[in-house]
Amino acid sequence: MNDLAPLLTPEGRALLDEVRGTAPADELAVATRLRRDHPAPLVSAALAQARLRQRAVAKFGTEDAHRMFFTPHGVEQSTRASVAAYRAARLTELGVTSVADLCCGIGGDAIALARAGIRVLAVDRDPATAATARANADALGLAGLIEVREADVTEVDTSGHDAVFVDPARRGGRGRIFDPEAYSPPLSWAVAAARTARVAALKIAPGVPHEAVPADAEAEWISDHGDVKEAVLWFGTEPGAVRATLLPGPRALRGAGLPDPPVRPLGRYLYEPDGAVIRAHLVADVAAELDGGLLDATIAYVTADTLRPTPYATAYEITDQLPFNVKRLKALLRERGVGVLTVKKRGSAVEPEELRRKVKPQGPNAATVFLTRVAGAPTMLIGGPAAV
Repeated sequence: MNDLAPLLTPEGRALLDEVRGTAPADELAVATRLRRDHPAPLVSAALAQARLRQRAVAKFGTEDAHRMFFTPHGVEQSTRASVAAYRAARLTELGVTSVADLCCGIGGDAIALARAGIRVLAVDRDPATAATARANADALGLAGLIEVREADVTEVDTSGHDAVFVDPARRGGRGRIFDPEAYSPPLSWAVAAARTARVAALKIAPGVPHEAVPADAEAEWISDHGDVKEAVLWFGTEPGAVRATLLPGPRALRGAGLPDPPVRPLGRYLYEPDGAVIRAHLVADVAAELDGGLLDATIAYVTADTLRPTPYATAYEITDQLPFNVKRLKALLRERGVGVLTVKKRGSAVEPEELRRKVKPQGPNAATVFLTRVAGAPTMLIGGPAAV
């Protein structure tokens, strides 16, 4: 990111302020105008950074995103600020005062840690990424707590820190990497590094196989507003524990090691567990809380006869259970004047948009249809959100 240094100059910063909020359709006209008074490469760099900042708002919020600096990869891979803040708070509760942040990227986690009062050594081997992390620490007034070092994380001495945090790269030239040993650095190296510290946290993909979780680690799956964001392996906490953490909150469901829930007929209510609960294999814990069971042994929908509020699943009241049949669904929706149709699926090959095109919903009312399996049979469940 050779474009970064010019952007840190007074001229570059002023230009960034000027191009803030530029719409894609206006970029050419804005660039043409600004190039009359500024070098063309600097104008291009400012507009590119403005685009990255606009993308980063979803993760970092408007105020921080428009003060920070980003790389395309950094925007994509950085931790959402709410998740990073939660992790920093947990480390603080564990008595951590200093962290070696390995594979720090553009510094999202380092920023959250520093704001929690934790001293951070942020390490990344990519020169452009390390420079961006350093610029962000300075831009947010955290340079006194964050030391950014350009180095290979496998060669860094972390012994002077209370905790280690590792966020291995999970993308390569061909896209997302699913094999933990193909991470950079590999998960096995990260686990070994974690075991050298009093406390450690390893950020991994939420789809990691449960059998890949070391016996001496706690495994935590985190969602934010219902979207699963990551899994974390914790060392120095509760070996063997499994939990699903939901943000905002946080609300944490700790696994009790329950057997699979029973399969039972559809009750009045259908519960859709949060994605973190599903990834953590804690559907049985939610079913027990709701005194419910599964519609199908292979589908993570819980059904129950009574409505009970729970933060770990969304409740729907079901009015109809039908074998899968598009014509029958279309007739039912027309009869009820349903024009706003939410389609959810689990265990069905039918795409929601395809179904909407076929049934052509029209009318003032709303409904939700679940495309799923009940005792192995393709089924449609019709209803709507339950009033808790």
